[in-house]
Amino acid sequence: MPPVPLCPCSSGQRYRQCCAPFHRGEAEAPDAERLMRSRYSAFAQRDAAYLWKTLHPDHPMRARPEADVLRELRAFAQGHQYPGLVVLGHQPPDASGLARVLFFAKVFEKGKDQSFVERSDFRHDGTGWRYLDGVLKLPRELSVPPESLTLDTFPAG
Repeated sequence: MPPVPLCPCSSGQRYRQCCAPFHRGEAEAPDAERLMRSRYSAFAQRDAAYLWKTLHPDHPMRARPEADVLRELRAFAQGHQYPGLVVLGHQPPDASGLARVLFFAKVFEKGKDQSFVERSDFRHDGTGWRYLDGVLKLPRELSVPPESLTLDTFPAG
């Protein structure tokens, strides 16, 4: 019997119980961290439609034609491997409704390490949590190991 695949989001759970219900539209991610995890999994699963759906209406990509963005997301997802994710911190929604998640995404392109740390901002759009924007740093731009960062120590500038 083949092993049951674990979720690409590194939760330790099986994909079908973790991010798959969000990808299939059976449920909305209950918070910003779960949405971020499900978006990482969507890249790994090459699910461009979910990535589009979970962009906040104010995200710059939403101003572009959906077909163009879907094509770009699909091409990016297919050209990369996603071996793991480390959530470094999360902050519940503030008074304005903005929630934050800091994560280290392990990403490879043709064997070359393209991993990054991102502090992502999320807002609820009335239906579910959506990705608003983020600040990305490559490990070589950091003065400390990526895994040691917190929301308070992430160099946003």
